[in-house]
Amino acid sequence: MRALLAMAAAALLMLPAAPLSAQEPAPAISGSQITDIFTPDGLNARVLEVEAALARAQAAHGVIPEFAAAAITEAAVPANVPLDAVAEEYAVVRHRMVAFLNVLRRSLDEEAGSYLHYGSTTVDIYDTAHMLQLRAATLELIADLRVIELQLIELAQDHRDTPMIGRTLGQHALPITFGKKVSVWIGENRRHIERLHDLLARVERSAILKGAVGSYLGLGDDAIAVERSFAAELGFGAPYEDDWHGSRDVMAEYAMVCSLIARSWSRFGQEIFLLQSTDIGEVVERRPAGAVGSSAMPHKNNPSLSEALIHGGRVIPRQAEVLADDMINMFERDNTSRPNAMLETVSLETEQQLRNASRLISRLDVFPERMRANLDTSQGWILAQRVVFALAEHMPREEAETLMRELADESRATGASLAEAMAGEARISALLSQEDRDALLDPVTYVGLAAEQTDAVIAAALAARAGDRAP
Repeated sequence: MRALLAMAAAALLMLPAAPLSAQEPAPAISGSQITDIFTPDGLNARVLEVEAALARAQAAHGVIPEFAAAAITEAAVPANVPLDAVAEEYAVVRHRMVAFLNVLRRSLDEEAGSYLHYGSTTVDIYDTAHMLQLRAATLELIADLRVIELQLIELAQDHRDTPMIGRTLGQHALPITFGKKVSVWIGENRRHIERLHDLLARVERSAILKGAVGSYLGLGDDAIAVERSFAAELGFGAPYEDDWHGSRDVMAEYAMVCSLIARSWSRFGQEIFLLQSTDIGEVVERRPAGAVGSSAMPHKNNPSLSEALIHGGRVIPRQAEVLADDMINMFERDNTSRPNAMLETVSLETEQQLRNASRLISRLDVFPERMRANLDTSQGWILAQRVVFALAEHMPREEAETLMRELADESRATGASLAEAMAGEARISALLSQEDRDALLDPVTYVGLAAEQTDAVIAAALAARAGDRAP
C-alpha cells in the first residue's frame, strides 16, 4: 500500500507545483461580487435580457417580425426601465410584470410594443431571469473557492513537513503533519468547486418558455423550437423538456450546495477555534492592528473569524431549507414565488462565509514549536503502535498489542513514559536494543506518507484548476 500511494503521488507530481512565493502570498477575497447580481437593478437587467432574447428567438422562427425584435432588443436597457417609474406603475396595476412591461413600452412605438412579451407568461420570464442570476452567482462562488484554494495550497506547502499530533475523538492519536491537515481542506474545497460545476450544467438547461400551464399554449406551433433558440440566445444549453416550474429542484440544489459549503467552512472554523485555544495553542488568528481581544482581560486574543464561520454553518443550512421546501407545490405551476428572495440571502451569506474563511487563512499564524511540544505531551505513548509493529517481528502481533496495552494501563497510574515502561519490561529489552528503542520513539520520523499525500493533493488541485470556469 505504501508503494502504491507513493506511485500515485509521483504520477500526480509529474505536473510540478512550484511553491508560491513567500514574498507574494495568495491574496484573500475582498469585497462582494454577488451583491450586484441580486439588487433590484440587477434583477431588472436580467429580465430585460430575457425579454430581448425571447423577441429574437421568436423573430428567428417567424413568430414576430424582425423589426420588432430589433426594436425590443435596442430598448431593453436599464435606463428605459427606472425603478421609480416601475414602482409608480405598480401602484396602479398591482402586477410587477405588467408594470415593468408598461414602462418598457414607453421606449417602443405602438407596433413594436405590441410584440413585447408576446405569448409568454410572467413566471417563465422571472424563472429564467433567476437562472441567469444563479449562473452568475455560481461562477462567483467558484472564483471565491479558487482564491481560497491557492491560499490553502500556500499554507500546505509552507507546512508540508511540520509535524504535529493527529487527534481522534479528542485524544492524541498518531503524528501527522500540518500540511496533511491542510490538504484535507484543499480536497474538500475542490469537491465544492466540482459540485458547483455540476450544478452549472443543470442551471444552464433551465431557461424556460412553456406558457401559463407549461404546455406551450399561446406560444404557437413552433414553441419548442423557439424555446431552444431562446435558451441559446442567453448562452444556455438545450432546455429541459419537462415543465420544472413547480418542482424548482435546481434552485433547491443550488441552496443545498451552498449549505454544504457553509458547513465545510464551519468545520474549518471550529477546528481553528479549538487549535488556538490556550491549552493547545498551535495556531492563532492574528487580529488587525488596534483590535481589542477582550474588554476586561487584556491578555486574551479571542477568536473572531473562526467564530463567525461556526455561526455561518448553522444559519445558511437553515436558510437553504426554505428553498428545499419550495419544491413542494400544488398543481400546475402553483409556486408562491416568495422563497425566490431566499436565493439572494443564501448567495450573499455563502459569499460572506467564504470571505470570512479567506480572511482567516490570511491571518493564520502557525506555531511549529508548540506543535512539536504537544507531540511530547503523552510522553511517547502516541508511538505505542510503532512499538507494536517492531515487536511483531519477534512475537505474535496479538501478544505485542496486549503487552503494550498492559503497559499503557499501568502508566496511567505510575506516570511512566513509554521509554521508561519499555526499559522496565524485560521482554522488550531483550528484543529491542537501546538504539532501536530510541529510533522508535522519535515522533517526527513516524508521520507515514503525510508529506507525499500533501504533494499529491496539491498537484491534483492545480491540475483541476485548468478546467474551471470563470465568471
